Amino acid sequence: MSSNPSAKSNLPPPSRAGVVTFYVTSDIDAPIEKVWEALTDFEKNPFVRTIFVSDKAKNKLEDQLPDKGKYVYEETHMPPTMDDTVQRGSTIEEIIHFDDVTHRLAWRGVWPSWFLQDERWQVLSTTEDGRTLYESREVFGGIGAYLIKWFYHSKLMECFVVNAEALRSRCERQ
Repeated sequence: MSSNPSAKSNLPPPSRAGVVTFYVTSDIDAPIEKVWEALTDFEKNPFVRTIFVSDKAKNKLEDQLPDKGKYVYEETHMPPTMDDTVQRGSTIEEIIHFDDVTHRLAWRGVWPSWFLQDERWQVLSTTEDGRTLYESREVFGGIGAYLIKWFYHSKLMECFVVNAEALRSRCERQ
């Protein structure tokens, strides 16, 4: 997605090898702090229809600021659509990294680890021309990751692309 190679990646190395990895970037014409605020002030888009900071039992917390040890509850559409009559899937993710200095946010799924492990990073960096590079990577491992690879790869990749495009559109129109 990104055509601006002038920013160095802000992604840390993956914590483990996976069966399948999804990676997208977006070159956003907005200052990094504006993009970070939009990224961490969760807003619905065609892929993620509902998202909020929660406890592990999926109860919405009063304090919606993401932080390590909190959780994120998401309801998603796959394939992505703004049509709310389409059936949604849901997931709960534990926030494992939140740093508003380095502009890094990461979470992992709360699954039985023998079945599926996933880790998603969303990071920002500033390009030489003052724009913001958004990067998102999710690595899936375990036997359940083969199901994702075989049956959901193209749909999930489309969801990640749409999510990045929605963030870019939101930041550039404000």
